[in-house]
Amino acid sequence: MNEISGALPAAAGDCPSDALDELPVSYVEMDAHGAITRANRLSRLHHSADAGELIGKLAWELMPTEEQELSCAAFMMALEMRQNPPVARRSIYTSSGDFLVYELHRNLILDRQGQPVGMRVVSVDVSDAHRAYEEAERGRLWLESVLGALTDAVIVTDSLGLIRTVNPAAEELFGWKAAELIGKEVEKALPVLSCVSDDKAHPGFTIGLDERAQGVATMLDRECREVRVMIGSSPIVDRELGCTAGVVSVLRQVE
Repeated sequence: MNEISGALPAAAGDCPSDALDELPVSYVEMDAHGAITRANRLSRLHHSADAGELIGKLAWELMPTEEQELSCAAFMMALEMRQNPPVARRSIYTSSGDFLVYELHRNLILDRQGQPVGMRVVSVDVSDAHRAYEEAERGRLWLESVLGALTDAVIVTDSLGLIRTVNPAAEELFGWKAAELIGKEVEKALPVLSCVSDDKAHPGFTIGLDERAQGVATMLDRECREVRVMIGSSPIVDRELGCTAGVVSVLRQVE
């Protein structure tokens, strides 16, 4: 049981309405059919008049059509299994005229015999955080598409030298799948036998932590065959903290 729902009364009707109205989050109770039987002030305030009377409405009727079946099934299964469902996110139509994303903290309402007769739900508006996550996810997918389109191999490591990203060109060059390399130390997974820049030897990937560097390296692929590449490495700087967060290296095979 999560902390929010765990702090609620064990049975319906134990908490006076005025106390529920003071809660800084939306709170509703539902009967065994999913119909809303009780709602605090914030829930009533956020409810859209266009959606009809809140009390008596099936809770999932306030959700987008594509989410209603899932929510109903989760509710019925929780009652059947007599288990509190996990925290979930749902879109709910509100008085703003839009669907907002809420995080639902739910637990069962039990009768005196310990049988489930309904459910109580605390809803926390996480719309801003959800939008930020979706924007970040779109950015991540866009970056993956860009890296996937590059014909040069790209390897990204964190400040400890652990591989974070490998594009398809790097997979093809070294014979490893990205999933086999992610999380491994770059110097162990992709050994650098030698790396020379401006006629000076340097340690390969790690030099990119301090400055931009370019040179010619001899490395080993998955079959322990030597691969000669032109390698350019640059530090990845955290703009907020001003520190080096990792290294991005671009590699191109040379004869």
